[in-house]
Amino acid sequence: MTILPAIDLKDGKAVRLTKGLMDTAKIYSDEPWQVAKRFEELGSQWVHLVDLNGAFAGTPQNLEQIKKIRENCNLKLEIGGGIRDEETIKMYMDLGVDRVILGSIAVKNPQFVKDMASKYRVVVGIDAIDGMVAVEGWAEVSDMKATDLAREFANAGVEAIICTDVGRDGMMTGVNIEFTKSIQEASGLETIASGGLRDMEDIKALIEAGIDGTIVGKAFYEGTLDLNEAFRKVKQ
Repeated sequence: MTILPAIDLKDGKAVRLTKGLMDTAKIYSDEPWQVAKRFEELGSQWVHLVDLNGAFAGTPQNLEQIKKIRENCNLKLEIGGGIRDEETIKMYMDLGVDRVILGSIAVKNPQFVKDMASKYRVVVGIDAIDGMVAVEGWAEVSDMKATDLAREFANAGVEAIICTDVGRDGMMTGVNIEFTKSIQEASGLETIASGGLRDMEDIKALIEAGIDGTIVGKAFYEGTLDLNEAFRKVKQ
C-alpha cells in the first residue's frame, strides 16, 4: 500500500479543511515546501497536492508554492484542483509534476480524461457525498453515482482513482473502506482512499482490506498518526 501525505494549498499556505468547506481552513504552515521536505525525511515517496483556490477558480492559483516544493524535495508530486485543460496539464508537467488529478472535468467530460490519459500520467479524483459525485470543489452534488463514474474509466489508461468520502474529510472518524472497495471493484484500477484517516488502526484496516493507497492529511497535522511508523508498517 502507498501512503501519500497531503498538502492542501490555500492562499500560498498549507491548510486543512473540514468536509471541504473553505471557511474551515486551519493554517499549518506558511511555507508548504518545508512540510513536503518533512514528509521526505519521514520516508515518503509521494506528496499529494491540492490547489484549493484552483479548485474553485478553475485555473491554478498556487504555482509559486508548487515550484518551491519541486525545487526543494525529491518526492514524486501529484496535483489536483482546477485542472480543466491540456494546457494546464502540460504546464504542470513542465514544472516537474509527476501526475495530475482530474476531478470535476471527469464528470463533465470523461472523453477529455481518456484522451489525456493516453498522453500523460493521469489520476481520476472521485469525490462523493452519500455515494453521489460532488464537483466544483465539492460545492455541487451531481446526479451520478460514484461507482458509475469509476466504471467509466475501467480501461481508459488512467493510472489510479483517488476516492474521497467528503462527509469524512478532515473529520478523523475513520476511512470509509466499504466505499473505497466499491470504487476499486467498479474500476479495476489502483484505488487510493481519502477522507477520515485517523491513526494506525485505519492503516492496518486498509492493508487488510487490500486497498492500494491512502491519503494522509489531518491525522499527520494533528499528531494522531505517526507517519514514520505508518511507512514502516506498509513496508512489512
